[in-house]
Amino acid sequence: MNETFDIPTVTDIHESVEAAMAAEYVDVLQIPAFLCRQTDLLMAAAKTGKIVNIKKGQFLAPSGMQYAAQKVVDAGNKNVMITERGVTFGYTDLVVDYRGIPQMQKFGFPVVMDVTHSLQQPNQSSGVTGGMPELIETIAKAAIAVGADGLFIETHPEPGRAKSDGANMLRLDLLESLLLKLVRIREAIL
Repeated sequence: MNETFDIPTVTDIHESVEAAMAAEYVDVLQIPAFLCRQTDLLMAAAKTGKIVNIKKGQFLAPSGMQYAAQKVVDAGNKNVMITERGVTFGYTDLVVDYRGIPQMQKFGFPVVMDVTHSLQQPNQSSGVTGGMPELIETIAKAAIAVGADGLFIETHPEPGRAKSDGANMLRLDLLESLLLKLVRIREAIL
């Protein structure tokens, strides 16, 4: 994909044996939130030399991410990003504490806001994860306002038909106008 569109690509890895294989095809190896403390996974990703994006676990304070990032650095790779994606609130919701973005930036790595995943509503009584995509713009604006270094926004032409995370995705046809608003906000802040 990156040869066709000249854009970096990213993928999750879930086991340390996947790191080297995935690194042959993508620019960024992403560590899922629930695996952010897995030393062997972090070290395997680091050893590829690729950028390692570590998603902050919903169960972790921002300060805890310095240790995950340090494991990558200690394995010889300073190419680290940290992604905020909310904190578990009760059993069926996530909330974002925006104080965490500048706290994690103090570790010296870019901090990205995962806008759409922070709007997930896990453990719904239906057995299917819900979401609040109507708040995507709100979450993104707030992240820009506190100085996030980037945004992660999942999008799909028809979120209801997406194989995963459709309940919290942005419809693709809404992406351009949202990005234009966010660029104007960022320019106004700077």
